[in-house]
Amino acid sequence: MAPLAAVVDDDISVRESLESLFRSAGLEVSVFASAEEFLNVAHPRKADCLILDVRLPGMSGIDLHRQLVARSCKVPAIFITAHGYDDLTRSQTCSDWTVACLTKPFSEDELFDAVQAALKWPPKQLMQNGETNEDL
Repeated sequence: MAPLAAVVDDDISVRESLESLFRSAGLEVSVFASAEEFLNVAHPRKADCLILDVRLPGMSGIDLHRQLVARSCKVPAIFITAHGYDDLTRSQTCSDWTVACLTKPFSEDELFDAVQAALKWPPKQLMQNGETNEDL
């Protein structure tokens, strides 16, 4: 089964571009226009990685990620933004489950490198009790 990436971005052109890009690379992808839409959709399968826009109308990508981690839904996240990363934003996106923070426009290679890292997450130092990546 192909890995599943979930994209949460309010910009339809970003959602469509990433959906097309991931599908062409053999990944499954689900796209959502808001954090609330992501939370309200029944997920038949847990995503293997999340691509979250930092600034969304309503709940931000940062708040969505925090909520998922608090619910023990620990999925590696790649944050994206068109607004750049200041110290506050970097500290807000920082978690054991944050793989990368990319500024739009980013290259396909940058994104694919981050997705590949996410699919191998968590780093060995985060794993406990002999778990492997496949156990999570």
